[in-house]
Amino acid sequence: MKKVLVIIILVILGLFAAWYAFVYYASYSEGTRSGELIKFSNKGVIVKTWEGEISQGISGAQIFSFSVEDKEKDIIDKLEKLQGRYVKLKYKERFARISWLGDTKYFIIDVVEEESPHFRNK
Repeated sequence: MKKVLVIIILVILGLFAAWYAFVYYASYSEGTRSGELIKFSNKGVIVKTWEGEISQGISGAQIFSFSVEDKEKDIIDKLEKLQGRYVKLKYKERFARISWLGDTKYFIIDVVEEESPHFRNK
């Protein structure tokens, strides 16, 4: 009976490990989004995650929410400095949301400051 229980527990742990590896390492899509960085914060009670939003329109009607992993220190520093500015974000979308990594499926892998298309001097 103990042997069967151990096998069942090992199978469950193996399935969880396979699911986690698939969700973490396989990307559903990659792309870029541009907009004004309107929010970037470190939030959470037990597990702290970096979350942000960019506004992709003049009225703020279209908001793109994203997460940044804790290990991406240079991206976190750039986003904190670029608060309120127009940015281009390169992201990786995962198949599912992993709660201890972030609130969204979109994880930022690069950020650059862009010139706003709304306020160009012509």
